[in-house]
Amino acid sequence: MTLTTSAFNLPEALTSKADPALITADEEHFAAIASSIGQSITDLSDRLVTERRKPGGTGQEAMDRDMEIHRLATRLRTLRRFGLDLCLGRMVGLDSSEPVYVGRLGLADRDGRRLLVDWRSPAAEPFFGATHANPMGLASRRRYRWTGGRVSDYWDEVFNPDGLEGHAALDDQSAFIASLGANRSDRMRDVLGTIQADQDAIIRAGSEGTLVVDGGPGTGKTVVALHRTAYLLYSDPRLGQRRGGVLFVGPHQPYLAYVSDVLPSLGEEGVQTCTLLDLVPEGAAAAAESDPEVARLKSSAGMVAAIEPAIRLYEEPPARSMMVETPWGDAVLTTEDWAEAFAAAEPGSPHNDARDQVWEALLAILTDKFRGSDDDDDFDADDDEENDEFDAYGLRPEVPVAPLRRWLTQNPDLVRAFGRAWPVLEASDIVGALWEVPAYLRRCAPWLTDHEVQMLQRRAPRAWTISDLPLLDAARQRLGDPEAALRKRRHEAAVAAERARMSDVVEHLIATDDSEMGVMQMLRGQDLRDALVDDAALPAADHDALAGPFAHILVDEAQELTDAEWQMLLLRCPSRSFTIVGDRAQARHGFTESWQERLERVGLNRIDLASLSINYRTPEEVMAEAEPVIRAVIPDANVPISIRRSGVPVVHGATSDLESILETWLAEHTDGTACVIGDPSYHATSRVRSLTPELAKGLEFDLVVVVDAGAFGSGIEGGVDRYVAMTRATRQLVILSGDDRTGAGEGSAGG
Repeated sequence: MTLTTSAFNLPEALTSKADPALITADEEHFAAIASSIGQSITDLSDRLVTERRKPGGTGQEAMDRDMEIHRLATRLRTLRRFGLDLCLGRMVGLDSSEPVYVGRLGLADRDGRRLLVDWRSPAAEPFFGATHANPMGLASRRRYRWTGGRVSDYWDEVFNPDGLEGHAALDDQSAFIASLGANRSDRMRDVLGTIQADQDAIIRAGSEGTLVVDGGPGTGKTVVALHRTAYLLYSDPRLGQRRGGVLFVGPHQPYLAYVSDVLPSLGEEGVQTCTLLDLVPEGAAAAAESDPEVARLKSSAGMVAAIEPAIRLYEEPPARSMMVETPWGDAVLTTEDWAEAFAAAEPGSPHNDARDQVWEALLAILTDKFRGSDDDDDFDADDDEENDEFDAYGLRPEVPVAPLRRWLTQNPDLVRAFGRAWPVLEASDIVGALWEVPAYLRRCAPWLTDHEVQMLQRRAPRAWTISDLPLLDAARQRLGDPEAALRKRRHEAAVAAERARMSDVVEHLIATDDSEMGVMQMLRGQDLRDALVDDAALPAADHDALAGPFAHILVDEAQELTDAEWQMLLLRCPSRSFTIVGDRAQARHGFTESWQERLERVGLNRIDLASLSINYRTPEEVMAEAEPVIRAVIPDANVPISIRRSGVPVVHGATSDLESILETWLAEHTDGTACVIGDPSYHATSRVRSLTPELAKGLEFDLVVVVDAGAFGSGIEGGVDRYVAMTRATRQLVILSGDDRTGAGEGSAGG
């Protein structure tokens, strides 16, 4: 990559910023960056080809190769995607005349000269964190705005008179504020270069314990959550892919689509992102709970806790003995024997996984009961070859172990009795039975009243609702995959067969080896024989990427989670390392507690709270209209302070004006996006979305048209929905009602 023209493409209105005294040093540095990027792309491409040609290997070797290919490919994609856009800006320290350039990733030339420092490194922290109150040792800072691979604007901030010596273009933060009103698209725009000090402090906070980021609309909570994900993966060795990784949980699918490009643009492509519904297979088709009281009952952590006794009922040893008959004699399987076998299940093992452990213990107990038996009439001489196994089982040679175990495993009475005592269970069986059998629910949740037990019963127990998902998830985690044991046995059988095949190959190679040194004799070593078997190429269980455990979980719009839903996340994060992002004032069902009280109740501790109070997104005109709406239902709501005005008033009109308003706006604005909130009959287009208030949460649009907000409901839920809908606007808000009493003449929707 070589620069053949200036990296700056400033419009005529910014001619003064094109002064060579201001940009020549940048031009020279950009030329060096371009050269280094070109060379790096060539080197990385060659290394990637080399790595891909290497043998796949097995075990750790294969994992190391795959990780290196992923690392090289990710960096190569980032370099090709951004080019010079990698550079976010530069800073000059009080004790240095040489600027330090900050980029999306670190970059050096062939001589090792640092051209860019990674934005996540400690060296780059002042670039984001410096303020006039705390300059963090900086004299000045410059940020670039890139358009089409060239600088279309930049702005300088001077923290000390010495900063003027670098010939700064003194428009301080005006360009930054202007950038906040730039057109939106269907993807979150790149904001890395404009992260502010209050946001950066949260992004760089440590990952120990729980960090709560509380902030109102437009404060950049989503920006913080996503960039914090990338930062933690870079800075915290506990969170790398081999250490458990990071899970990012968003509120709904439109949100995930909106932010889908942010992490890849930061060089992080391996982060798992999902909604709560994605954590459970039944989530895709789950409907909302129709009865609010039933939803309330199911939302408690106590209801999730009922899953444990519900499964324990299927892990109680039989209360009756049974006779087991074999050709080598009969034995009584006592209640004490059953209890001993059940106790063999390893603590913490999922129910279905532990089933094999209990079965093996039961077979060992029965086999041991035949010790000393003189009944060897059915002993088969053909079983002599298995006599070398007898000592391991403590049996006399006249009682053949392998045939005895085969007989026991095929004994229909024993198999049937064990199946009843420790059955294979499905999560749907457990949860469905709770809603179908009152006595079962009453035993597992004894705190429920008779009325509540009856309320939870339903005719179609497996017609899953969103409120059922935490219970299904808890049941699935506690039970394990019912097919896992079968897949495990298939894998073990495949490995054994492959080892037997390789053993035949080795014996053939040894037998036909006519070299003077007998090279093939080295293959007699068992370690070498095992190394010839590629376990990874054999059938294995599919891995659920969202099952965890994860080293850290970030949750956005967390104010909406019920206590039961929090249990889904706690199950996936044993370290209790969380970043929780939300706004109590945007909780549709109310949030009267403090974050500390809510989170301690669900099982989190070591909780720190960080607040964001500056609204970078929503214009003053919109917030002036939205603030009374939320304060009417939540008087102490954390309403952020807007730092900019759009100059466009909020428009009120009639619902019949919708089409003309949108047509006018689209004709006057060739870029940007709009959203109609509250009119399900409106059919979305490429530039105009149609959403409910709930699905609009977390998103932003240039124009928002709120239709018939009075129909959103009353109380906290209705007030929150109206507040959320109104604060999605970054430029203009239009509020349409069923009649024209408010008047549409207060402003033009095309303004």
